[in-house]
Amino acid sequence: MNYKIITYTLGWVLKIEALCMLLPLICAACFDEGQCFYILLACIGICFAIGVLLSYKVPANKSMYAKEGFVTVALSWIVMSIFGALPFVFSGYIKNFADAVFETVSGFTTTGASILNDVEALPKSLLFWRSFTHWIGGMGVIVFLMAIVQLSGSDNFFLMKAESPGPNVSKLAPKVKSTAKILYLIYIFFTFAEIIFLVAGKLDLFSALTLSFGTAGTGGFSILNSGIANYTSYQQIVITVFMIIFGVDFSFYYLLIMRKYKDALKMDEPKVYISIIAVSIVLITVNIAPMFSSIGEAIKHSAFQVSSIITTTGYTTTDFDKWPSFSKTIIIILMFCGACAGSTGGGIKVSRVIILLKSIVKGIKIAAHPRATLKIKMNGRFVEHETVRAINVFFASYIVIIFLSVLLISIDNFDFTTNFTAVLSAISNIGPGLGKVGPVCNFSIYSPFSTVVLTIDMLIGRLEIFPILVLFSTSTWKK
Repeated sequence: MNYKIITYTLGWVLKIEALCMLLPLICAACFDEGQCFYILLACIGICFAIGVLLSYKVPANKSMYAKEGFVTVALSWIVMSIFGALPFVFSGYIKNFADAVFETVSGFTTTGASILNDVEALPKSLLFWRSFTHWIGGMGVIVFLMAIVQLSGSDNFFLMKAESPGPNVSKLAPKVKSTAKILYLIYIFFTFAEIIFLVAGKLDLFSALTLSFGTAGTGGFSILNSGIANYTSYQQIVITVFMIIFGVDFSFYYLLIMRKYKDALKMDEPKVYISIIAVSIVLITVNIAPMFSSIGEAIKHSAFQVSSIITTTGYTTTDFDKWPSFSKTIIIILMFCGACAGSTGGGIKVSRVIILLKSIVKGIKIAAHPRATLKIKMNGRFVEHETVRAINVFFASYIVIIFLSVLLISIDNFDFTTNFTAVLSAISNIGPGLGKVGPVCNFSIYSPFSTVVLTIDMLIGRLEIFPILVLFSTSTWKK
């Protein structure tokens, strides 16, 4: 294990976090929030000082392999979350450190689950930092680092594989650094586009920024206790469209930019993703139509919630926990499914679902014709057996972790629907669940032990299981 390169990278992560805290610091100055200004300044100083100490000396051996990649990414997200929680603790708005870490992890992992009962009580600067953690975590801090710093001795791909969502991460350019830059340029472009559309819809700049951070990162932290319900129909429609946009694999946009239209159209995942959204909207609209004054209202709320759940954003315009069982069942299925691989969304990912379903069909055909040689195709190419195996292991691990977590938090003695959807929401990085953690509720009902379990679930879900499992595996630390 190359401990020096891991420590060096953690130092850079803290320096980047200190840099990111400059924006809420500016926000505190603009809104004349003196106490928060000095608290944020102190947090910046702590992050930067420790970051400089850890990264002061460039290691002679900058080699980084799979094991170091997983450990570095897992530790980076844990460290980033702990230090990111300091502004909430130092300001006294979240007194319990475990709750503050939960809120911060929920932000960085773009989950959007909250323990706050009165969001509007927070100062503007802390609301800004809370929402900005979504934007930082959406694309990933390691991907950002790779875009500006040469972390390893070679053009190492293990860091990006460990942090980027999806069953099969690929380069968009020959060098990983160039790929990271391309991803962030697309990310920044769409973020600014949403801000412009929201401001054009007469939304104030602060609200436009925080909502766009949440949409871009598919996070879901709102700055109002009512969520998105009190915004105008135009603003809700803009958010709906951009949630769908950010749920698409960014390599699809890259192919369009490079005018490789045929390659873009060959991609199966975006087509299936849009189809799932369309079918879900139609089914739910028909089911909930009697609950609203017009079919237009039913379509608007259905489209918003379907887009919010499948992209794992978690914004809400209505209490979907009151919808009929048929609609709530579709919502739970979308929670499992998630958005596209290579997007900022969470969940299992549409590409994995496609390959899992094709594996079932293949298994049925082989059972009927044992001598047949069948292969699974995706995007016009055969899927390697190793990729299929990895997806099967991922899915099995995903299910085991969900039920183990439900068992652990059941000590708080809440009903199964509440516990199951709380865990599913955490590991799929969604935010709201059903029951006592529904759209109009929050996660403050859970004990410190359950809060820690759900915090770990959020990290496991965002990093797609294996980095966290590798970090805590005893074999990782053996020579």
